Amino acid sequence: MAAPTLRYLFRGRWSRTPGPSANLPLGLRKAHSGAQGLLAAQKARGLFKEFFPERGTKVELPELFNRGMAGSFPQTIYCGFDATADSLHVGHLLALLGLFHFQRAGHNVIALVGGATARLGDPSGRTKEREALDAERVRANASALRRGLEALAANHQQLFTDGRTWGSFTVLDNSAWYQKQHLVDYLAAVGAHFRMGTLLSRQSVQTRLKSPEGMSLAEFFYQVLQAYDFYYLFQRYGCRVQLGGSDQLGNIMSGYEFINKLTGEDVFGITVPLITSTTGAKLGKSAGNAVWLNRDKTSPFELYQFFVRQQDDSVERYLKLFTFLPIPEIDHIMQLHIKEPEKRGPQKRLAAEVTKLVHGREGLDSAKRCTHALYHSSIDALEVMSDQELKELFKEASFSELVLDPGTNVLDTCRKANAIPDGPRGYRMITDGGVSINHRQVTNPESVLVVGQHILKNGLSLLKIGKKNFYVIKWLQL
Repeated sequence: MAAPTLRYLFRGRWSRTPGPSANLPLGLRKAHSGAQGLLAAQKARGLFKEFFPERGTKVELPELFNRGMAGSFPQTIYCGFDATADSLHVGHLLALLGLFHFQRAGHNVIALVGGATARLGDPSGRTKEREALDAERVRANASALRRGLEALAANHQQLFTDGRTWGSFTVLDNSAWYQKQHLVDYLAAVGAHFRMGTLLSRQSVQTRLKSPEGMSLAEFFYQVLQAYDFYYLFQRYGCRVQLGGSDQLGNIMSGYEFINKLTGEDVFGITVPLITSTTGAKLGKSAGNAVWLNRDKTSPFELYQFFVRQQDDSVERYLKLFTFLPIPEIDHIMQLHIKEPEKRGPQKRLAAEVTKLVHGREGLDSAKRCTHALYHSSIDALEVMSDQELKELFKEASFSELVLDPGTNVLDTCRKANAIPDGPRGYRMITDGGVSINHRQVTNPESVLVVGQHILKNGLSLLKIGKKNFYVIKWLQL
């Protein structure tokens, strides 16, 4: 079996000693004693939803983390992210937050990119089969996901440190241990340990089998591969806990049964809630409502606004789920909100914390600049915005590069930017007050452009026609 390629990030180093007896990684420092309340604390916050199995095993899950208190060893926890797209989205954030909370408590975490399993497609929570992806596309997606996960882990490490000794964060790709597997050998070694009746009984399988489209063999086999991933990480890294969305419980159960049957050892699963839209639909690529974490798909401004727009009845829950803020601080934020709800303090704090984690401090600054420029008509914000920020903020806007000739006036500018029609109608649009430049209404078509008023210090003009039509002009040879 091919050994996976490791990425060592931050502190800590994995044991390279395989075997089920290595249920705790060797050569690692002791876990922080604050881990003793980790499971209960995250359950109280609403982040950890279900534990499997809850009881009846040789080692109970809380005992696994609390054993020996300050003298306990760090555990290893993993969560998988299939490479079905080239970016993670908000729907993945809670699983990542779960990994980060374990890391902050001194445990070691693995973010597993599904470079192999993405070729099959997880049927959990789906009403029809995923569109098949070719190998090259999946490899490109997997590479992009690795970069995204590493960037998030780096932001977490740099911007949210709390003075404790953290565990390590490692990114792996399951294609590393599948690419040299031979089908018949794999089926002979692994397939004999799975019972068809058990696999068929999973809710995700039953739902798809009863659907008009049915279920392909590739989808049906997905849970076997996810179970084997868990087994491989248990053997290779002593990983005893799998984290996943609540729709992953069936796959996690398959992994538990497989490992327990082969080794007699107990492993565990923890689920996090699924994030849904206001209509109750799961947020994600398949539903067409994904809020992406890569900047080239969803800008920091758009991510910030997604959380700023959350309703009062969900913002307290989201502060507990999506941030590291202590509960007493969240309670204080909500108490202030009751007194001054118009300030939307909890929404702004939520948006700031998430945007900083995803895009770093520069990304948060960018989101705030764009917010001030668009919603507060801030000239100062417009003047310091980069071309990238302008294009992100005004996605539907037309961008033009124009030469500023002597005597260029408002009418000339509007016509060169193709913002108004030729003839009297366009002229009247200006005189009737339907045109503004840099958030200032202009009503005289013959007014000559003035640098510092109509043209900002960064050589840009923001032209607005009516209420929603924007045109960005970059002046050349100023």
